[in-house]
Amino acid sequence: MARLLIAEDDPEIAMLERDYLEMEGYEVAVVDNGQRAATEALKGEYDLILLDLMLPGCGGYDVCRLIRDRIDVPILMVTARTESVDKIRGLGLGADDYIPKPFDPAELVARVKAHLSRYARLTGGGRGEPEAIDLGRVQILPQSWKVLKDGQEVKMPNREFSLLKFLAEHPNVVFSKEKLFETIWGCDYMGDSATVTVHIGRVRDKVEDDPAHPKLIETVWGAGYRLSRP
Repeated sequence: MARLLIAEDDPEIAMLERDYLEMEGYEVAVVDNGQRAATEALKGEYDLILLDLMLPGCGGYDVCRLIRDRIDVPILMVTARTESVDKIRGLGLGADDYIPKPFDPAELVARVKAHLSRYARLTGGGRGEPEAIDLGRVQILPQSWKVLKDGQEVKMPNREFSLLKFLAEHPNVVFSKEKLFETIWGCDYMGDSATVTVHIGRVRDKVEDDPAHPKLIETVWGAGYRLSRP
């Protein structure tokens, strides 16, 4: 069964989350400050992390950045900060979901299940290494879950990788934000298509020579996005 890490400094909320998740059979660890959250998460022993933004010592944004720079694991931000700018910033740093407080414990469990299931599908094993998708200076290795630019690996979390891979598998086809959201995040994800814009920006930062003037992943105004494959 999956191992989960809860980073939450409010003991009542932490115990509520832990109790509901343990009832589902998950193994759960709880930490109450940012430093411990980062230390525990970077051990690589957890399958999903529930991360409060307002942690003492080291804030949730910083912890999220540290985790995402080192390992690929679903990160769900759970926070009382519900402004759009907070949500966009969290997603921009690599969070996979954003759950506002107060929350329905059953919904929290449903989101955890959905992310664990989707992550397992995205990273599931297969036989052999499919042929690399060649985008010129950028190559995608589907089975190894790697992206190379000029021969050097570019670290890319699962959703960014899936988004780039999907566009590369359908070159020169325009996809709306809604279609990309449905395809990559799925119907079980409780978010909206604005998430696509955030992730497209992060992918461009990693594969484009000039992200402000992208040549690989183009914006088709009023329609969506298109990958121009050489």
